[in-house]
Amino acid sequence: MRLSLLLPAALSLFSALAALGQTLPVLDQNPPTLRWRQVRTPHFRVIYPAGLDSAAQRTAGRLEQVHGPGAATLGVVPPPIGIVLQNQTTVSNAFVTFLPRHAEFFTTPQQGMGLGTVDWLDGLVVHEYRHIGQFDKARQGIGRVLHPLLGDGGLGVAAVGVPQWFFEGDAVGNETALTRSGRGRIPAFSVDMRANRLAGRHFDYQKAVNGSLRDNVPDWYGLGYFMTSYLKNHYGPAVWANILDRYYKFPFYPFSFSNSIRRTTGLTVEQLYSRTMSDLDSTWQAQQKGLPLTAGRDFAVQPERQRRQEVFTEYRYPQYVTDSTVVAMKTGLGDIAQLVLLNRHGREKPLFVQGLLNSPEMLSVGGGKVVWPEFRSDPRWGQRVYSELRILDLASGQLTRLKQRRYAAAALSADGQRLVAVQTDSAYHHALVLLDARTGAVQATLPNPRNDFYLQPRWIADGRLVVVTLRPAGKTIELLDPATGQGRDLLPVANINLTNAQPWQDYVLYNSPQSGIDNVYAVHTGTGQTFRVTSRPLGAYHAAVAPDGRHLAFHEFRAEGSRIVEIPLDPATWVSIPTATTDTQGTYAARLSAQEPGAPLIQPLMLARPDSAGRAYAVRPYSPLRHAFNVFSYGLIQSPAGNGLSLGIRSQDLLNTTQAVVGVGYDQTERTANVFGGLSYQGRYPVLDASVEHGGRDAAILTTQGRLRDQWTYTRLSLGGRLPFNLTRSKYLEALTLSAYYLREQVQGYDLPVRNITDVGPNQPLNGLQTSLSYVRQLKQSARDVAPRLGQTLLLTWRTTPFGSGLSAGQLGAQGSVYLPGLGKHQALRVRGGYQWQQQREYRFGGAVSFPRGENYVSFDRLRAASFDYYLPIAYTHWTLGRVLYIQRLRATGFLDMAHGETRLRSGTLRTQRYRNVGLDANVLFNVLHLRTPIETGLRYVFNTYTRSWVLEPLVLNIRI
Repeated sequence: MRLSLLLPAALSLFSALAALGQTLPVLDQNPPTLRWRQVRTPHFRVIYPAGLDSAAQRTAGRLEQVHGPGAATLGVVPPPIGIVLQNQTTVSNAFVTFLPRHAEFFTTPQQGMGLGTVDWLDGLVVHEYRHIGQFDKARQGIGRVLHPLLGDGGLGVAAVGVPQWFFEGDAVGNETALTRSGRGRIPAFSVDMRANRLAGRHFDYQKAVNGSLRDNVPDWYGLGYFMTSYLKNHYGPAVWANILDRYYKFPFYPFSFSNSIRRTTGLTVEQLYSRTMSDLDSTWQAQQKGLPLTAGRDFAVQPERQRRQEVFTEYRYPQYVTDSTVVAMKTGLGDIAQLVLLNRHGREKPLFVQGLLNSPEMLSVGGGKVVWPEFRSDPRWGQRVYSELRILDLASGQLTRLKQRRYAAAALSADGQRLVAVQTDSAYHHALVLLDARTGAVQATLPNPRNDFYLQPRWIADGRLVVVTLRPAGKTIELLDPATGQGRDLLPVANINLTNAQPWQDYVLYNSPQSGIDNVYAVHTGTGQTFRVTSRPLGAYHAAVAPDGRHLAFHEFRAEGSRIVEIPLDPATWVSIPTATTDTQGTYAARLSAQEPGAPLIQPLMLARPDSAGRAYAVRPYSPLRHAFNVFSYGLIQSPAGNGLSLGIRSQDLLNTTQAVVGVGYDQTERTANVFGGLSYQGRYPVLDASVEHGGRDAAILTTQGRLRDQWTYTRLSLGGRLPFNLTRSKYLEALTLSAYYLREQVQGYDLPVRNITDVGPNQPLNGLQTSLSYVRQLKQSARDVAPRLGQTLLLTWRTTPFGSGLSAGQLGAQGSVYLPGLGKHQALRVRGGYQWQQQREYRFGGAVSFPRGENYVSFDRLRAASFDYYLPIAYTHWTLGRVLYIQRLRATGFLDMAHGETRLRSGTLRTQRYRNVGLDANVLFNVLHLRTPIETGLRYVFNTYTRSWVLEPLVLNIRI
């Protein structure tokens, strides 16, 4: 679950507006065949596709139950808000935004430990409602002034100094306090921070809040949960409400949020961090004392190293291929997701680079094959995301893609002929589906009359299935017989976060945090007796049994990343324990729940069946067209020409089908005003765009009579459309966009005797067409990469005036790039070439290919250009300058630009010009004022080898040509 803060820094004061010839961004939409409905409650409007009625009614009821108690400790009662349920995607997510103000819940549950023991939609309601309350807390102090001036966007401006760790940490604390199974109660949620602290990696606040490209720095969910919870436990549940009250009085000065903490509690934000970490250290160190340890040995791995220190690299989800080899997933700061083969006595061997992973928490091997699910987006509709099963033959390397479905976790039978997969359909119905592993044909869908949710199923050798089952009262492990559809619980249904069931002989191994640390346990399928199998200091996850039954492999988290550990598999060494009926409380969780006034109201509701959220609300149709215009922001925006500020109004409907903007602007260079408007309708296959601008010009030209000046007006119109396609289906991110636009510009009151060739003059308007094709295919990048290491790009542009009236001009441009691996792991080479032809006797279009860096653009009839860029990181650093600056990376780009231009003058003379420039970009990636979003800037040095001259240019916000 994520919070979508669209205004994360000071630049959030200005919203982007496309100029003439540019367009409003393409957002994610649903296919137009969906029929939308809505239910209204006193405080919410839930919008959903037809067929999702039961889940929508339940979500509406849960929202009303949480309204009030869910934000009580913030001291705010949010006004009504719209909630959109997205059921066409297999992405497990949710967000709240105020641009425009609404929330979106994606209805496919996740398969990992983070789900806990509550229903997926119930968990989203509690977490995301807290974000709604956080946003609306800004409607005070300076927010009372900014909201009337800027609309809902003013709330983001007011909140610019509130760190992301507060937003997410406070929301995680709320789900932990108000439900029986928030993430604060799940040991896996904090295992990365526990690993760092117990290993003596005590990062300062700058590093903890800004991250690292070398070490694992826990994200703001974990950091924020512990810091916000520490204050709640020591200063009362309303402490953050008091801090925000102080902050919003006037937040526009450096470290205003830290100052509000200090004025409320006496602690600076750095002191709060230090005290929180000390408190956690004492808790976690005490947990380790007297802990019996299960001995094991590591599989050999080859993580990236930097100055003898391992860069954070993960090896997870082991599955045996032979008695001595396992396949595992490798990821890290320097590695994109890939499958590797690890040998007990050998070296790491790469197998396959995966695409965009869905449910990476589970791999399955059977019959010499491995299966995993990947996302596959609809080419046009961004909200329609399938989950496609991929099967790799480990011997031949052959990859099989099964038909696009909604499958999450999947497992192969021992012979590799059958699959069992978890599916949640568009009506929020959960099922186990049996498939033919060769064709993907559905063989059976097992009955599920209670609509239980299934996690991580596995096959048993006798053809039965074992699966973790989530019910309203909690989780259990269930044995299922596909032939009869009957099931039997192996454990009592309880509030225990069971995961990763793995059958072996008369036992089922599973993960459980019942001791406060995630470890591997086992239950005897006949007697129901439970055993503790492992006792590792930070936990043992995703156990797998060797084919000979003599060894058990699992991964465990460490400060340098997860590693695959192997132990002997001998039931005689297991420790018999009583069957657990509840998890131990996580750090801070019990006290959070005890002091939360809404907990006694909400927690019992989560034990009820998902369809028991109270009264049924009236259902009405919802028309996207009728709600197409939804003004959400007004006031200062960026001007169309990009060279000044404008006053305008922005509109966007809640289903992302229609965007609109109107405004008035002022050109600071010419000191003239303009009015503009833009509309983009994206609810059909082509994106339809229209923009208009009318304004004044005040410019001068040089003639034989001297410098002449004039004022005139212009009117510009752009009409056209785009076809944006997302073609990603592998490790390469791939997209194609086709566009065509009609451009018209006409002027009035132009009295100069001549005009610039780039301007439209009197009596001859511009009537042009612009078409383009843009294609990108690039290998996914790791955090440490500074450029794609493989890929291609292509841009074709054609501009012409085919209507036989007005100015005449034409231009054809083509530019392509190829990315290749460099000499080092994170280095890359780009080779780029371009050609531009144009007819420019009456009018001149802007350039269509890149011009040599360090030169002002010169328009030629024919232009050939080429460049070579070499990207390399110089250093990954943790340099700090007090509270002000934190530097993460130094990098450089060396380049060579060449061009040859030709123009035939009216006299018939051929004018040519050659360019050959070499240069170096030196860039710094840094954070300022504790803001987590990094900024990259630097300097560019260019040397012209013909003129022997140097040019020095600044690079601002990593803008490169």
